[in-house]
Amino acid sequence: MQSAAISLPVQEPKLLDQVRGKIRLKHYSIRTEQAYTDWIKRFILHFGKRHPRDMGAAEVERFLTHLAVNGKVSASTQNQAKSALLFLYKEVLGVQLPWLDNVEQAKTPKRLPVVLNRDEVQAILSRLSGTQWLIASLLYGTGMRILECLRLRVQDIDFKRREILIRDGKGFKDRVTMLPVTLSAALQAHLTKVKSLHDNDLVQGNGSVYLPFALERKYPNAGKDWIWQYVFPTAKISTDPRTQATRRHHLQEQAIQRAVKQAVRDAGLTKAATPHTFRHSFATHLLEGCYDIRTVQELLGHADVSTTMIYTHVLNKGGKGVTSPLDQF
Repeated sequence: MQSAAISLPVQEPKLLDQVRGKIRLKHYSIRTEQAYTDWIKRFILHFGKRHPRDMGAAEVERFLTHLAVNGKVSASTQNQAKSALLFLYKEVLGVQLPWLDNVEQAKTPKRLPVVLNRDEVQAILSRLSGTQWLIASLLYGTGMRILECLRLRVQDIDFKRREILIRDGKGFKDRVTMLPVTLSAALQAHLTKVKSLHDNDLVQGNGSVYLPFALERKYPNAGKDWIWQYVFPTAKISTDPRTQATRRHHLQEQAIQRAVKQAVRDAGLTKAATPHTFRHSFATHLLEGCYDIRTVQELLGHADVSTTMIYTHVLNKGGKGVTSPLDQF
């Protein structure tokens, strides 16, 4: 007589593993994954490791209040924590809680962007060199966000059409911006060096790069193709934290941020300029050049023209773009 097979109960993945799985299923960035899992962990630890299913509106509100009052976090940080908890309950636990939508959203202060004039831009760029200069010049010359620039692939640059294709920008949207003519030769020389680095990686049995979404499964060998390589790769090969694969990743933005910060100091500027300031300056200088605001909106990738309108408040024409009566004598 044969004995019946014993079926063992399937163990449910740990909560944070479920969160990571759901985030990756939705193709969120690794930064979002790290931020959301960190906030969820802090939320659970704050209430003595209670499971989120056993908590509700009162605990969420108390946690967010604790962040604001005791943690003195900014409004954007508090809202990020709320978004993480909203994702946990709705997407992971499958709990539809109408009260979570009613948790008050912290009001982010409306501040005007820091904008550099052309002399200040030149003063900063003249104190940078090599790859750092090229990246900073692209940020100002194209209006790209820093991560959009660092994530560029070789195939995204069209020298003949003088265009740069920005893939999966903010909101997972593609857009096209111009390639400054003055940077064409420097960028081509840079890519020649990157190609040599990639060829050497292939000889060493490496040369693979991260491919977005399911492309790696669909095209197993595409990760070693030249067209998919990052325009600004790191000097060292590293391990992918998600897949543990050994690859050459793109440069980290911290290195560019530090370089720009030092250049601002060396230039003796008093403005709190960062790499993102080049994007603000790009938009403002285009508007000063009388380009249509809709064109600027498309180049920046703004979903709403009202976002682009903020640059009309910082044009080099004084407050509200009017001339002081004192200057009319």
